[in-house]
Amino acid sequence: MWDYTDKVLELFYDPKNQGAIEETGESGVKVATGEIGSIACGDALRLHLKVEVESDKILDARFQTFGCTSAIASSSALTEMIKGLTLDEALKVSNKDIADYLGGLPEAKMHCSVMGQEALEAAIYNYRGIPLTSHDDDDEGALVCSCFGISESKIRRVILENNLTDAEQVTNYVKAGGGCGSCLANIDDIIKAVQQESAAPALNNYALKVATDIATSQQQSQLSLTNVQKIALIQKVLDEEVRPVLIADGGDVELYDVEGDRVKVLLQGACGSCSSSTATLKIAIEARLQDRVSKNLVVEAV
Repeated sequence: MWDYTDKVLELFYDPKNQGAIEETGESGVKVATGEIGSIACGDALRLHLKVEVESDKILDARFQTFGCTSAIASSSALTEMIKGLTLDEALKVSNKDIADYLGGLPEAKMHCSVMGQEALEAAIYNYRGIPLTSHDDDDEGALVCSCFGISESKIRRVILENNLTDAEQVTNYVKAGGGCGSCLANIDDIIKAVQQESAAPALNNYALKVATDIATSQQQSQLSLTNVQKIALIQKVLDEEVRPVLIADGGDVELYDVEGDRVKVLLQGACGSCSSSTATLKIAIEARLQDRVSKNLVVEAV
């Protein structure tokens, strides 16, 4: 027997808001209906909403469910949760919210909370005249589970929204793979693909954060340098990174003076008489000092 919470059992034995809402022609009010599942598959839910047209507020919600204890309790919980919400607020209710309201559901019964979420979306889309009876073309695209009619897009959606990591979890949430089991390998492939797609932007964001932190740290270090420290750092960069390169080509450089952000140097040897001495100043010396010390430095030859 399933280990149900007291709240699940309460709403199963004494369900709230069970039944239909009929259109009465009441001014300023409209009734919408959303259906999900099928009796052939074991669970079916028809959700009815009574909406105040001017405010988009849900005045009443009722359900008709064919299914197990979890299906009836999830449907009842959903109607209690959405009364008084606007349609946009109701669209934010997730299957996890429904399960949490019930104090949790057995893992193998999570598909009942998913069914509630999808019926709610279907009712709201019907109310707004959107020609979709499910979320983001879930029923379109490649069919993965022929036993329960579950598409790849629907499987992808439930994996992303619930952070699922194995095929058994997918079966618990949308029943895919719970029939003949021939699609379980395909479900595993979809899970791997979704994980890889999700990891790529996360890695890019991490790399960007690291680069930003490094740049910020460098800028803060540069701003906090005293004049003596700045001169010492300039001399260090010239001695360790610039001079060895110039000496290898028969030239050299000597620090002459530092006035604020103006760095005055003496070009020596081949560098002093070279026609490309300006390029040496800007590329070999100034660019390196801007990178290592401060981006505001300007190098001049004396």
